[in-house]
Formats: sequence, C-alpha cells, structure tokens
Amino acid sequence: MVTDSVDPHIAFQNVSVSYGRKVALDRVTLEIPRHEIFGIIGPANSGKTTLLKCINRMIDFAPAAKVVGRVFVGGDDVYQMTNVFGLRRRIGMVFPLPVGLPLSVYDNVAYAPRMAGLTRRDELDELVETCLRQAALWDEVKDRMQLLGTRLSGGQQQRLTIARALSHRPEILCLDEFSIAVDPVTTMKIEDVLLELKQRVTIVLVTNLVQQARRLADRVAFLNDSRLIEVGPTDQIFSEQPAERLTFDYVRGHFG
Repeated sequence: MVTDSVDPHIAFQNVSVSYGRKVALDRVTLEIPRHEIFGIIGPANSGKTTLLKCINRMIDFAPAAKVVGRVFVGGDDVYQMTNVFGLRRRIGMVFPLPVGLPLSVYDNVAYAPRMAGLTRRDELDELVETCLRQAALWDEVKDRMQLLGTRLSGGQQQRLTIARALSHRPEILCLDEFSIAVDPVTTMKIEDVLLELKQRVTIVLVTNLVQQARRLADRVAFLNDSRLIEVGPTDQIFSEQPAERLTFDYVRGHFG
C-alpha cells in the first residue's frame, strides 16, 4: 500500500530483502513524506530494522543480505549511488543502545564535522552547541564538555547520540527503538526533541511501543512477518477502524 505523498522524501518500490533463505522484507512499497515523523510498528522480526537499514545502505554490511527493488531518497536511487558515504551523511542513525565514542562530550559531537573538513574552532563551537541544544542536552553538559561521553547517564548518552547524528546536518533522522535503554522521563524529553526536529528533518521512527507511535507519528506503517500490512495517517490506524483486521488486532495488543 502506498501513501498519497506528492513529493516523498523516501520511497520504497517493491523492495524485498533476504538473508540467505530468511525473508526479512517481502515486496514492500511505501512513500514517506518530508518533514513528518513516520512511525514503523510491528512485532519482533517483522522487518522494521531491515527497512531502516535499506535507507542509508547499512544493509550492505550484512554480507548475506540480498536486496531487490528500488529505494529513493530525495529522488535519488540509493542503490545506483557510487558515493555511499555522501548518502550516509544525509541520513542520521540512532540505534537502540547508545554508542558513545571514547571521547569527550564535545569531541563526540565535533568528530564527524572535523572528518568532513570543518576545522575552525568558532564554527565547531557553534555547531556543537546547536546540536546539543537540539538534543535537549546542552543545559546538562555545557559546563562538562571535556567529560568523557561514556560517563554520562544512559539517557544523556542516548541524547548525545542524537546530537552526534545531527552534527553532519542530515536531512533524514532514523531512530531504531531509541527508548529501550532510557527511563520514561528521558523518553519524554527525547519525544519533545523529535516533535521540534521534524520542522527541519524527516524522521523515521521504529518503535515497539504502540502508544509512542500514536503520540509522535504523523503516519504509521504496520509490518508483520516481513510484509507491509497497512500504512496511513495515525488517526486512521489508532482511532478509527484501520483497513486491515490484523492492524486492528496488533494496535489493541491482541498479539505482538
């Protein structure tokens, strides 16, 4: 099922992914509009994380993976690109568990811009502060910028990971179960951050928390057993009668 987006930021056209004999995605077609939070829900092993990895070709790191179909980002066919690093600079990724670099808070955020050639200290200072503010972390670390990032609390490290993902000014931010390792208060802080960030970036949010998708997402896709069952506006999926009985059963907790 395809959304009615006129100018999709991300588009999947008949995408299938397999790992050897195991099918992870089965002929998925969908469009993700710009400047929205697009939620992806479904049981474990339904293909949600695989879908994310296709967007910036992290799926390439799985030697057994075979991808069929086409994925577009901003109209560009990602599997026809020769500059994969350029693609990945356009797409920030945040994984379930925070992975801090063994560097200071400042250097965690400044690392990618430095690698891209930004060396002026005043510009780096401004960018680091902007990213930490966007991740709702600045007030907590502004006086501890030389502290090792790995010494922050779990919730702070997760927000530092978001700040690092924003440091190369991505046009898309993908989050895979960001709230697994953080407390409910920090989860709410990050959710507030995402609602603000969608004014500037397109956000693709994989979550096993159905109510989180209901709170945040503008549109929701439901995957089950590698197949896209339904995609539509959040109100349609949660508040009204969804098109598919399987969707109705999942969002009401009948299985999962």
